[in-house]
Amino acid sequence: MKSEDIFARYSRQIFIEEIGLEGQRKILNSKVLVIGAGGLGSPVIQYLAAAGVGTLGVTDFDKVELHNLNRQIVHNENTIGISKVKSAENFVRALNHQIQYIGIEQKIDETNAEDLISEFDIIVDGSDNFTTRYLVNDICVKLQKPLVYGSILGFSGQVAIFNYNGSKNLRDIFPEPPVDEDFPDCDSLGVLGALPGIVGSMMANLTLKIITDLPLQLNQLTLIDTLRWRFQTIDF
Repeated sequence: MKSEDIFARYSRQIFIEEIGLEGQRKILNSKVLVIGAGGLGSPVIQYLAAAGVGTLGVTDFDKVELHNLNRQIVHNENTIGISKVKSAENFVRALNHQIQYIGIEQKIDETNAEDLISEFDIIVDGSDNFTTRYLVNDICVKLQKPLVYGSILGFSGQVAIFNYNGSKNLRDIFPEPPVDEDFPDCDSLGVLGALPGIVGSMMANLTLKIITDLPLQLNQLTLIDTLRWRFQTIDF
């Protein structure tokens, strides 16, 4: 892309004093892996692609279903039945064809997590189960990769940055995962469709702040209660 086209496309970011041309170049050169193309992954994918993240990896093993569409807005009725990775790619290609999109139609597990994560600068975890969250956290600690974390349920969400510039990680606040079968999830208790948009946008914002070296509050977990419209920050 010509320099004048880059400026025109991203001018509203470049105009921000703390971003500027240098910050935009960092965004264009960044490599981010989004784990999960569901409720949280959708807004993350959308805003990172819009911001110009140069290499955007997305890993997911599910196909798009009708019940996904109330919250997983990177997908649409025309992509029902195809893989979420391919559906997300369709969105990214239509929005910003300059993005290098790497679709990974795999379930991230102990056999592939380290290889996948090692190829990216920043990991954004939008997974929906504790097994994956703790696996991703542990691999990020091992490889010294910053991890942007989010979770949602009903009207509530959580956001944090782990393992960035020596900061703490998921196990420092929640040492052991609960048993997935004993813990409620969106499939059993539901989630208001706009909630992942709020939490996912916050995750995308934190990712861009990491990329552009903007100030961050570390070792904090932000709790979001959209029913009572309360936001609370816990230090750990």
